Amino acid sequence: MEASLAALQQRLQHSFKDARLLQMAVTHRSFSAQHNERLEFLGDSVLNLAVASLLYSRLGDLSEGDLSRTRANLVKQDTLHGIAMTLALAPVLRLGEGEMRSGGRSRPSILADAVEAVIGAVYLDAGYEVAQQLVNRLFSSMDFQATMQASAKDPKTELQEWLQGRRMRLPAYRVVATLGAAHRQTFDVECAIEEEALTERGIGASRRAAEQAAAAAMLIQLKTRHP
Repeated sequence: MEASLAALQQRLQHSFKDARLLQMAVTHRSFSAQHNERLEFLGDSVLNLAVASLLYSRLGDLSEGDLSRTRANLVKQDTLHGIAMTLALAPVLRLGEGEMRSGGRSRPSILADAVEAVIGAVYLDAGYEVAQQLVNRLFSSMDFQATMQASAKDPKTELQEWLQGRRMRLPAYRVVATLGAAHRQTFDVECAIEEEALTERGIGASRRAAEQAAAAAMLIQLKTRHP
């Protein structure tokens, strides 16, 4: 395992001062109580900020809405899954036996979450600037202009734009519950709009998928209330 983590550090171009952070980043909740979900939460925020900064500098002529759509396309599960494959994360993942038997090493949601957790681990190990440099390297080969043109609005992005167009605060998402066995969990997420005193729930195989489902339900309710 140590040799595999050493090779991963070479691919990341970052040598960890605290190797335990990287080990936790590749540990799924089915393997241990010391798993990567908190690092994933942190890495998600670091990733969004780093990608937003990258887009702001490279695509300075785009509107806020176009920038938001491009960022959503760049940080979505499919893109992060591709990055995980490039980094060869799958063989390094630490999974419980049930998760391994059910094909967890190839599950896009697990691999995408691990990418975010690794970014979070780099941030804790060396600070934002180093984590931002890692994100820049991971996305360096992508054609942002083509990505922008090909991207479609996902429910979270559409909800954000709907609210911004009415000068309302962004939605708040929280995990209400995790359901099922550790190797086959589903997430129950709440989406709340404070100004409208509205909440909606979404269920998904990953936190990200559940947030999208909750956002889609919220959009339906808002558009019904404000036709």
